[in-house]
Amino acid sequence: MTRTELSEHGIVGIRAANPGPFTLSGTNTWIVESGPAWLVDPGPALVEHRDAIVAELQRRGGLGGIALTHDHHDHSEGVAAIRERFDGAPLAAGRGPAAVRLADGVSFGPLRAVATPGHAPDHFSFIHRRAALTGDAVLGEGSVFIAPDPHALTGYLDGLRKLRALDLDVLLPGHGPVVREPFAKLDEYIAHRLDRERRLVAALALGARTVDELLDAAWTEVPELLRPAATVTLAAHLDKLADEGRLPDGVQRPAKDSLTPSEPQV
Repeated sequence: MTRTELSEHGIVGIRAANPGPFTLSGTNTWIVESGPAWLVDPGPALVEHRDAIVAELQRRGGLGGIALTHDHHDHSEGVAAIRERFDGAPLAAGRGPAAVRLADGVSFGPLRAVATPGHAPDHFSFIHRRAALTGDAVLGEGSVFIAPDPHALTGYLDGLRKLRALDLDVLLPGHGPVVREPFAKLDEYIAHRLDRERRLVAALALGARTVDELLDAAWTEVPELLRPAATVTLAAHLDKLADEGRLPDGVQRPAKDSLTPSEPQV
């Protein structure tokens, strides 16, 4: 377990011991301010992680509320245990049971929500001072899969551009290290996604039509382990091209039962 102190922002990070190819070095939980403190993404239901969060919250004068960037289990599984320890502290989330339903611009304690859908339709980043807590919209390393929800990829790019327009000096991601050059990272993320689209459009122009052909052309560097995640993101890219009237006839779409990765980076 790793602890990261950002005293200039009034934030501490506690990383869960759940490393893996899809969670990188583990899930980052962020604790903001004190007297009371506000918790972003309690993470997985691991006893050691829960105890570290509880101890930090107690040092900071208790818990004002819990905010979820999104409800994937590696970010939200620990909610129940933390709420039990702190008398049912209010929860803010984009979907599911919550005291506060998040929307773009909604404030929750010292946090302001910015809609950053794409990885999940209920995904939000949170702004505190000049820090953005980005969940799985922006990681400390690598990139994320985009789920093929309606208008997901367009919404994702719009969300990245909204973050890019803010006065930030640090990104605090859901996985990976702190990002100290936020604008370079956001530019990299936008360029990465547009490059995938460019490669996909070029492959379609050359006659590629099957899922395998499109993956081979636009996700050439992705290892076999992450190919299911690339398939998910391919579906989102094809949806965007279809929405824009740029998808040729006869393109094979990924089967729905192939669109169930956990937390990959592609």
